[in-house]
Amino acid sequence: MAATRLELNLMRLLSRCEALAAERRDPEEWRLEKYVAALEDMLRELKKQSSKPAPELLNEYSRKVDFLKGLLEAEKLSSSMEKALANQFLAPGRTPTTAKERTPATKTVHLQTKARCTGQMRSELLGTVRLTSDEKQSAVELDAVLQHHQDMQEKLAEEMLGLARSLKNNTLAAQNVIKQDNQTLSHSLRMADQNFEKLKDESDRLEQHAKKSVDWLLWIMLIVVCFIFISMILFIRIFPKLK
Repeated sequence: MAATRLELNLMRLLSRCEALAAERRDPEEWRLEKYVAALEDMLRELKKQSSKPAPELLNEYSRKVDFLKGLLEAEKLSSSMEKALANQFLAPGRTPTTAKERTPATKTVHLQTKARCTGQMRSELLGTVRLTSDEKQSAVELDAVLQHHQDMQEKLAEEMLGLARSLKNNTLAAQNVIKQDNQTLSHSLRMADQNFEKLKDESDRLEQHAKKSVDWLLWIMLIVVCFIFISMILFIRIFPKLK
């Protein structure tokens, strides 16, 4: 489905915001914050439209807008440590915004911001370019903390992926069980229908046999009655009544 005018404007403004976020900005720079606020309004309007994009694309737009908003909020924090930790929890976009991008711009901005925050944090903690042994140890510990947070995020993502796979497997297994039960039920119904037909045939056959038996019995009784009647007449004829 072709993109609407609102979606095209959102993509252009999103690309502009990603370019501004990648630049080194002055503390007094206000454009990015205003642009991100405009992006939020446009995204809300886009979700209300009847001809809105696919849910996956809308989620990707929301992910990028949330990333830019979180980036601005992280920059307002007072210390570099807080900025670095806040930056660790930001989730950049997964796909490029424009066809010219090979790597999603928000991912590049995320890496740049992470490196910048790490450098500022080291400068604040160490205070000088030449590090003493204690300062080197602090830098190593800082890197270990950052690496630990990153490892935790990756582990959490792997666990969520594992849960998704497990849920999918359980769903498939349940579908197979239901399918087998349906097949068993269908087979049982077919067997019941066949048995019913056989029982009906046997009942009809027994009924016909019973009718034939009754007919023969009637004929026999009729013959016996006729024989008795004829015998009585003959008896009367042969032995007339004595006077």
